[in-house]
Amino acid sequence: MASLYNLIPSVYAILLILSLSVEARLSVDHYYSSCPQALHIVHDVVVEALRNDSRMAASLLRLHFHDCFVNGCDGSVLLDDNAKFAGEKTATPNDKSLRGFHVIDIIKGRLDKACPNVVSCADILAIAARDAVFHTGGPTWEVELGRRDAVITSRDAANIHMPSSFSNITVLTANFAAVGLSFEDLIALSGAHTLGYARCKSFRPRIYGDVDIDPLFAETLRKKCPRVGNDSVLEKMDFRSPSRFDNLYYKNLLTKKGLLHSDQELYHSNKADPIVRKYSRDVSLFFTRFSRAMIKMGAISPPNAAPTEIRRHCRWPNMNP
Repeated sequence: MASLYNLIPSVYAILLILSLSVEARLSVDHYYSSCPQALHIVHDVVVEALRNDSRMAASLLRLHFHDCFVNGCDGSVLLDDNAKFAGEKTATPNDKSLRGFHVIDIIKGRLDKACPNVVSCADILAIAARDAVFHTGGPTWEVELGRRDAVITSRDAANIHMPSSFSNITVLTANFAAVGLSFEDLIALSGAHTLGYARCKSFRPRIYGDVDIDPLFAETLRKKCPRVGNDSVLEKMDFRSPSRFDNLYYKNLLTKKGLLHSDQELYHSNKADPIVRKYSRDVSLFFTRFSRAMIKMGAISPPNAAPTEIRRHCRWPNMNP
């Protein structure tokens, strides 16, 4: 079974796209009878977490995104390394970057007190991401549920398939297409960068090497992020409203103030430019497209042969080695 995670990228992409047929198993009322309080429990913990940490909304949203891009939405991003595998947590895009795992642990603990071994960790990620967006001013949507949890994961798969902050629009488009997401989905989902922070090492190449950047914006960032050192210094993804879900991310791109190279690539004399301009003018349109893209991303399923379960603890498989 583990050999599935070493498939060449092209075959991996085909498997993921084909597995979208499993979407039919998902439904918004999956826990209606088995755990009717599930949505309320997740909601309450998310609200508590956001009250205690303004960065947590971005962290929870990012966990769901990073989970779905590697072998589908299966909770694999939550697994700790063990004797059988090196997991996604320590992959280059995630190491010392992903956070919010303790919030998922709290949610899982409360759910299992109410309805033991019913709600999957993958579903918790999907619900928590939706609630985090809504409670920072963004849209809401009906989350389709019924995902199951992976029992194995792969650091190599995360290193290969996660979109990079250094990528150009061509590579980003290919990353999204590999998991069945369209160019329009790429532009809408990138709007999640209206929330949260990025580390100096993620935007250093942009502020010292890119030409399509506002000079004063670059100069300000260079004071915080030197050519060498301060790798973990944080900067707002959206310098105007990093804790509110809105469309200012797109407005920033129009003035060449995207923090990451991959952000500014969305407004760089290519076919994304008209979409960026539309979203910068029409927040309702952005919210509608973002919600639609989140539902679509949330339906990315693991390859059909991958073993799954409902994990009792989100950090390790039930048969923990």
